[in-house]
Amino acid sequence: MTLGLGAPGASAAGEPRIDLRVLVVDNGDSPVRAITAQLRATGVPYTTIDLTDPGRPTVTPAFLSDTVNGTPRARFQGVVLPNEAPFGAGSAEQTALESYERTYGIPQVDAYTWAHPGVGLDYTSEGGWAGALDGREATVTAAGRARWFGYLDGALAFEDNDPAVQESYGYVARPREGFTSYVDIPVPGATGRGSLVGEYAHDGRRELVVTFAYNAHQRQFRVLARGVVEWLTQGVHLGRDRNHFAVHVDDVFAPDARWDTERNCTPGDIDCAGGGEDTTTPIRMTAADAAYAAQWQRERGFTLDMVYNAGSGERWKAEHGGTDPLTDRLLADRAQYRWINHTYTHPFLGCVQDTSTVPWSCAKNADGSTRYMSRAEIAAQIRDNHQWALAKGLPVDRTELVTGEHSGLKTLPQQPEDNPNLAGALADTGVKWIASDNSREPEQRPVGAAQTVPRHPMNVYYNVGTEAEMTDEYNWVYTSKADGGSGVCENNPTSTCLDEPLDVSTGYDTHIVPQEARIALGHALGNDPRPHYVHQSNLAEERILYPVLDKVLADYRALFADNTPLENPRHSAIGTELTRRAAWRTAIANNQVTAYRIGDTVTVRAPSGTRIPVTAPEGTRKQLPLGTTPFGTPYAGARSAWTAPEALQSAVTLKLP
Repeated sequence: MTLGLGAPGASAAGEPRIDLRVLVVDNGDSPVRAITAQLRATGVPYTTIDLTDPGRPTVTPAFLSDTVNGTPRARFQGVVLPNEAPFGAGSAEQTALESYERTYGIPQVDAYTWAHPGVGLDYTSEGGWAGALDGREATVTAAGRARWFGYLDGALAFEDNDPAVQESYGYVARPREGFTSYVDIPVPGATGRGSLVGEYAHDGRRELVVTFAYNAHQRQFRVLARGVVEWLTQGVHLGRDRNHFAVHVDDVFAPDARWDTERNCTPGDIDCAGGGEDTTTPIRMTAADAAYAAQWQRERGFTLDMVYNAGSGERWKAEHGGTDPLTDRLLADRAQYRWINHTYTHPFLGCVQDTSTVPWSCAKNADGSTRYMSRAEIAAQIRDNHQWALAKGLPVDRTELVTGEHSGLKTLPQQPEDNPNLAGALADTGVKWIASDNSREPEQRPVGAAQTVPRHPMNVYYNVGTEAEMTDEYNWVYTSKADGGSGVCENNPTSTCLDEPLDVSTGYDTHIVPQEARIALGHALGNDPRPHYVHQSNLAEERILYPVLDKVLADYRALFADNTPLENPRHSAIGTELTRRAAWRTAIANNQVTAYRIGDTVTVRAPSGTRIPVTAPEGTRKQLPLGTTPFGTPYAGARSAWTAPEALQSAVTLKLP
């Protein structure tokens, strides 16, 4: 008996229940791991069978399906396999899986396989090709754009980050009967086009066949991953996936110290050993820079978050004749930006720093305990900056805070714990969302009643105003001692040294800009809402931030259709998103979520107070106590939302179109 529940829109009395969970059969290869990472990032529940584990469960009819209150139940809505037959063709497990898929209409993704008739493709020897795909341009076909990959504009270039290294290998082949190609390329050295991603319908089953190798970090996978999950779940699943990009500009109104290209440090900061007079000129935006920032935003349709130090600006004003054209210009354009409290004068809010040595250390009290900034001092820095903003009419949210250097939070190795006075000061001033450094603390965590919002640091440094300065410091950090650098990259397992120093006159444009744009865009494509942070110095002098941002935005818009905009959330919204995700992951891990589809009805139950992420097709409606209402908001051709049961309801109920 074939029940055919996998067909979207099917509805009839007596249909079975299909649980909203995915089965992943993992052989340890990167393609399966990449799809698993996408499921996890989206919030889709999944069960993994590790083929390398001798104690793994056996795939049997009883493992795959059962009955609930007399109703037949498919325990998985989709299956991810490393290839088309990982258990062996004709084996008991493979037969059980194929029968299950056929009976319930369950889709199967073949994460990576070669081109052959068994997956609906000609051999590559029959007008196809196999080889490195680096730098080649693929296209989403009309069939792909009509359904699962309609969020893309059509063209997709495979990454080629290092011409000396093969980064992606694939099989390009002509489809046979029953195969619909979704992504293809011209066959190299021949005529016609060959498939790289497509659907093979045969024997009452459907497989999404992928014939190129990839990992979770490569752009070609990141761009196609959404469509893979939508096809796998037929557009109905728990979790939601949106592309985010927010940029925080720290130290607004304040000057930033400048990198010394001779001493390879930053005079006036605490990293310059040996003392010496600071003869460099601080970097600070001008009124012209502020006018340019506002114009850039309007032209790009993108809003920057201005993270401001009002007291530092007032000090600058007093030291420069009592006038400050920069502040005047920024205040005139106040409504065009978002504003975030960065404390009044940007002090270090953690332990009192002893800077008599490099690196610095925490000063001690007479009894040997660590000396910390007081609760009252921290609160005054937050409160004074907020009050200044209110007096100037800035649209500021008191719940949002970025401390100078993320201070107050633990700072390894000197300060392994938060300042014990920080949480109280946050409560005193109404702060709910405090920024942290994602490179140190990638996970959100509580600070008293507040929560951290991890931010990605961009390699556009705070202490540079020109491309040459930026490249000089980059060379110092990322070249070996033998090549004249610091050698830090040689001893840091998370860093890689340059083959040779960059040319200071060209290295910024040819290496740093594309590198930083690629990293930032990778975050955006990975459903990562965490903001990126830079500094006001990067909008001054040669305005070196803009080429990076322009490349991120241009590359994104070249890839995605208008129905998939790059979302630009504010600090508190990002904090809320991360908090909801953490609660959702906990509920899934604790088996506290029940979600299933019967025909055109989706039912989801979760612990009280837990927001539920759901993605469904256009036309889906949410059941209310009386009547229905359109579900969610549109994105990438679907609708999604964080939702919850309405009053007097115990579950979320959706009616599919």
